[in-house]
Amino acid sequence: MGSTPTWFVVLPDREIHPDVMRRLRQRALQLVAHPSGRPWLVGAWSPGELTVVAAGEVRLAVAGTCSLTTEELTERARRVRGLAAVESELSKAHGSFHVIASVGGHTYVRGTLSGERRVYLASVEGGTVCADRARTLAWLTSAELDAAQLAVRLTGFTAPHPLAGGGLWRGVHGVVPGEALHLEPGGQWHTAWWWQAPESELPLAEAAPALRQALRAAVALRVRPGEVLGADLSGGMDSTSLCFLAAEAGARLVAATLHWTAPGNEDHVYARHASEHLPSAEHLLFPSAELPAHFTGLDDRRDAGDEPSAGLRDRAQQHHLAEAMRLRGAVRRLSGHGGDHVVQPPDAYLHGLLRRSPLVGLRHAAGLRARRRWRLTAGVRMLLDRRSYGSWLAGTAGQLRAAPARGAVCAPQGWGLRPQLPPWASDQAADLLGELLRAAARDAEPLAAERGQHAWIRQAQEAGRIAGHLAFETVAAGLPAHSPFCDDAVINACLAARPHEAATPWSYKPLLAAAMDGLVPARILRRTTKDHCGVEWQQGLRLHRRDLAAWAEDSRLVAAGVADEELLRRVLLSPGLLRGGAPSLESTLGAEAWLRDLEAQPVPAHLSRPGVARPDPDRVDRSAPSTSTRTEEHHVEPTTF
Repeated sequence: MGSTPTWFVVLPDREIHPDVMRRLRQRALQLVAHPSGRPWLVGAWSPGELTVVAAGEVRLAVAGTCSLTTEELTERARRVRGLAAVESELSKAHGSFHVIASVGGHTYVRGTLSGERRVYLASVEGGTVCADRARTLAWLTSAELDAAQLAVRLTGFTAPHPLAGGGLWRGVHGVVPGEALHLEPGGQWHTAWWWQAPESELPLAEAAPALRQALRAAVALRVRPGEVLGADLSGGMDSTSLCFLAAEAGARLVAATLHWTAPGNEDHVYARHASEHLPSAEHLLFPSAELPAHFTGLDDRRDAGDEPSAGLRDRAQQHHLAEAMRLRGAVRRLSGHGGDHVVQPPDAYLHGLLRRSPLVGLRHAAGLRARRRWRLTAGVRMLLDRRSYGSWLAGTAGQLRAAPARGAVCAPQGWGLRPQLPPWASDQAADLLGELLRAAARDAEPLAAERGQHAWIRQAQEAGRIAGHLAFETVAAGLPAHSPFCDDAVINACLAARPHEAATPWSYKPLLAAAMDGLVPARILRRTTKDHCGVEWQQGLRLHRRDLAAWAEDSRLVAAGVADEELLRRVLLSPGLLRGGAPSLESTLGAEAWLRDLEAQPVPAHLSRPGVARPDPDRVDRSAPSTSTRTEEHHVEPTTF
């Protein structure tokens, strides 16, 4: 039993084409006006999901999980004199939320640095509007799918900045996470960075307490003392840390652990040890044989999100776990997702370390080479590479099909993971993606001047993107999942640490281990292993081979021109021949399922609310908020349709 997610459209402070307003009013449940009385926010949200306050001619709103109360938000709105002051007033807030402001006819919108909450824009009937969901704008503009963006999705988590997370429809553009959108009264718009990367200078002894404080605040935002909270307890450091922080904040936990069948699996052992130190938690252990198999429900059509999700394989399993938590009274769920991406930098930190501290850099390089089994020549090339970000990005366009030599373990090259298409991608997909990469290379700027920090930020944003998928799917399923590691304040706390102390070749997640010292059992913090579900993955593919064969016969990816029919048929008919978890196959299956979902439900669920009375589409309501011309501070109540 699910609930419809929040959605909103942000309008500039100018006259909007009557047809646009008519279409929005037919779907929306609420409207909030600019100080001028013109429509500003149109959409649907429940109490607490979006808070709007006013102070004189300023309107300020936050949507999502935010540490600021209505009174605190009002106090900050009172001090805003222009859009430039909005972020400085919100700089100490914790959570995961959109920020929307209207000041003197100018409109400001931004999502999160992590990309968990996004902003999209499109030109509609001669004007520019933006929204938190790309599908809303695609519906509003009757936009067609963009094959080039589909090709980007086939690269999975290797898609580079700024291509990752672009709008999948022609004319629908994604604002880069970390940038804000400014809408001018005259119709012009531009983006500007609202976020700046912290200096990565804090020693571990200072960075760890800061991370503990940020995580503690992030978890406390999702906890009401005495409330039942679902939580993942994998036995790893990330989810276990959240469980102990939630218990500390007063939650009654229902903690779930999956027991995979791979020989030597230790997750359940560490999870049971953790549960023994959580006396108020109810611990649920799920043997994999008692769960739906991987890839169950391939042909169950669902509401499509803004982009494909790589979480197709365990969707049925996660629904099973969520139902078990709900039956025990859980009202939301904590996920440890993002910890792997956020608390430790990728190996590219070596590039900057070698230049700042050559001796320390060489020692780390030797340690990582031994641990990762890099070839010496590859490691040397990585350390000596001086290409600019644009040059590196342009160079990747000619390597989209290049696969590493068999048996080689390559050191990371350049500014991050090289975008790579799967073997079954079509020539058209390679051409379209190559064009996007070369175009982006002409003026693209990295996320940070130092390539190690750029790669760390990009890694965190990939986690945030997936957290957005997780939030979308779990809200619809009735037990919303939260990923505290993807909160911007947590990411900032991690990025402030010295990279070579946050990740070393000789210990596992040293930053998080130091942050949780004294709270999480030492045995968990000393763990260096990580289990997998490879056996279940292979079994799921074998079990659903008929479904995959049917997909091969009428693939939507082939119809869109981004997959080669014969090569895709081969991999779908014999996926078990792929080595490892095959992320490229997961991305492909996610994209195929997403296209089928779009076909089955062309109007997104959040715009389809059966049984809700609609307003007269020809009525132009100027009354919201009814006190819009007053000068005192107040909480703005939206007009409800």
